[in-house]
Amino acid sequence: MTKIISIHSFRGGTGKSNLTANVAALLSLNGQRVGVIDTDIQSPGIHVLFGLEEGKLPYTLNDYLWGKCDIEKTAYDCTETLQKELGEKGKIEGKVYLIPSSIKVNEIAQILSEGYDVELLNQGFQQLNKELKLDYLLIDTHPGLNEETIISIGLSDVTVIILRPDYQDYQGTAVTVEVAKELDVPKLMLVVNKVLPDLDFDALKENVELTYNASVTAILPICNEMIRLASQGIFSLRYPDHPFTKELEKIALSLQGE
Repeated sequence: MTKIISIHSFRGGTGKSNLTANVAALLSLNGQRVGVIDTDIQSPGIHVLFGLEEGKLPYTLNDYLWGKCDIEKTAYDCTETLQKELGEKGKIEGKVYLIPSSIKVNEIAQILSEGYDVELLNQGFQQLNKELKLDYLLIDTHPGLNEETIISIGLSDVTVIILRPDYQDYQGTAVTVEVAKELDVPKLMLVVNKVLPDLDFDALKENVELTYNASVTAILPICNEMIRLASQGIFSLRYPDHPFTKELEKIALSLQGE
């Protein structure tokens, strides 16, 4: 049975898409079949991390939501691309499929002005799980809270909430955690990202867990190599032995229940 995981942040710029892509890659290294769906329709971008060019995508999630195609036609197998990135450092035993949103200005404008049937999105999740035989479906959500994100969180087996050690993030995260708890999400995970290396990580972890009454799965420091990569690939595949990757592996293992 597919495990549905929503990856969310209250504000933009937390590194949500990067974390989603890296966790998907790590799960596939362990032999899992993983789908990644970009529901950040207003500001899509995760396709860049997977090396997909907008001009070469005949269908996107937008086409499915407007009834132009079946959801399966929007799913692109990225496994070969990821294997090339990993090179001889290992073998991807599973699969990764990406369902991107359109980056075309007119299609984003249409979504903003007309909206879409959120229930159709839910049906698409179930169809993807069935047709692609997914072990995991990772939902890269739109920051903040709207109808789509609330439904995505409500449908999830796990909700991962990413925040930075920033007071604006703290306040918004409190709202998101409360919503997730009211929706009875079976598992809630917190990830603190972009932390200055000289901070006391143990004290930060304890403070965040006390604040939200939820467990912190990982604390990710600001990483110069990640910044230099500039979203031109999957960090955990480029740097499999890096300490930052080891923290990402904690998240993947927690999602697998280990």
